[in-house]
Amino acid sequence: MEKAVKLLKDSKAARFSVLFLISVLMFGTYWFQDGLGPLKALFESQLGFTSSQFGLLISSTTWANLFLMIILGGIALDRWGIRKVGVILAVIATIGAYVVWAGSMGKFGTSKNQMLWSMVVGRILFGIGLETTCVLISRTIVKWFKGKELAFAMGMNIVVGRLGSFMAISFSLDLGGAMGPNVLSNALVISASIILVGTLLFIAYLGLDKKLDAQIAKAAGEDAAVEDDEFKFSDLVKLLTDHSFIFISLLCVAFYSAVFPFLQYAPDLLVNKFGFTYVLPDLSGMSFFQKIGAYLTNGPKVSGLIPLGTIIFTPIFGRLVDAKGKAASLMILGSILLIYAHLTLSVMNNVILGYTGLFALGVAFSLVPAAMWPSVAKIVAENRLGTAYATMFTIQNYGLSLFYFGIGKVLDIVNPTTVSQLAAAREKFEAAELSPEQISTEIDAMRASGEIAAYNYTIPILMLVGLGIVSIYLAFLLKKADKRQNYGLERPSGQ
Repeated sequence: MEKAVKLLKDSKAARFSVLFLISVLMFGTYWFQDGLGPLKALFESQLGFTSSQFGLLISSTTWANLFLMIILGGIALDRWGIRKVGVILAVIATIGAYVVWAGSMGKFGTSKNQMLWSMVVGRILFGIGLETTCVLISRTIVKWFKGKELAFAMGMNIVVGRLGSFMAISFSLDLGGAMGPNVLSNALVISASIILVGTLLFIAYLGLDKKLDAQIAKAAGEDAAVEDDEFKFSDLVKLLTDHSFIFISLLCVAFYSAVFPFLQYAPDLLVNKFGFTYVLPDLSGMSFFQKIGAYLTNGPKVSGLIPLGTIIFTPIFGRLVDAKGKAASLMILGSILLIYAHLTLSVMNNVILGYTGLFALGVAFSLVPAAMWPSVAKIVAENRLGTAYATMFTIQNYGLSLFYFGIGKVLDIVNPTTVSQLAAAREKFEAAELSPEQISTEIDAMRASGEIAAYNYTIPILMLVGLGIVSIYLAFLLKKADKRQNYGLERPSGQ
């Protein structure tokens, strides 16, 4: 009897070493993606950006993906493999992150427009690598964990990504301040450097990937590696004529457009609406409860609890969907929670209700993905899942692009006094030849004293309430379509 060849991926230590090496890149990309939110006020005071220009900057991350970049990246991965394409994507994302940092330092020109557009170019480069890198990492996990701890490995990778978001939102300002007075550029170079570390660890992983391919080829008796299902444009026609897939894709757009753009503005909203702080005060000499109070009135720290909550709740809700089903019903519930969350943070002015809204948002942010992604696997045949996810991510980027920019644009339109006061203050301090860091300090003081009016976020966040209503409608349509097409979204996973 022929002895089975033992492959490198049969070693549990090797598999989880690979998971660590590739997950740091996921951590870094999520950090850089979500790390601009707590820096919004610094973009305004140090660089003179308006909310519209800040929205333009964060929106630019999605631009390349509006032109099928994710699907094309998937095809490239199929054709040229993880090693060649993976390195290119990771390097592009890293270069983009450092271009953003260099732009903030005025390396490509010191005028506001030169700084803005150089940073936009950096975010576009980062965006080219971002989503396709997520596909790359998912495919790598499948390669090493299929038939073993695949679900656990996928879940841990999501946890690592969300941990990057939490760390970036909560601690970017603290880390940037610890490095010196130029907090904005310090925070940006830290996030770029984390992506660089992730890229270097991914390159280190490639040796293991090459060794595994050689073992597989030897076991097969030919120079060939395992082939994964390919992205096919012809599959798009089948997908886009399936009612359930259409509804779940549009639900993905509506729901995530109400969450991810909000995370970028959440710290600034809490500071302007409820008087939270951007930077923690000196905690020495405070009692335990005073320290808790300081954390619970700090915009970045409280905003960071939203992605942190997903780390805790998503696995719980995922197990619930596996055991009980009711995926479409849970998407309806998540959309209702989304509406409640944004109502408390827009038209209501009670900080306690605001806390409950943020908690509801965290639950919704865990509930809907836990129900949505397993549902896609029920709707779409396994050999078309790659195309399905790439299509959904591509469509999702249209919504994200619109609302990343739209919230900032509407914020400027409905707050003309704040915009003009900020511009006048910057002009005054620039004429006095103050440094960007000194200007930022002076503007912070004017904001604290009320000389510069706080932003009113009511209308921008009400737009997200509208997305919640659309999400409920789409979830009901999905539930109705499932009854007709019998995909079993309301049944447990085994059924």
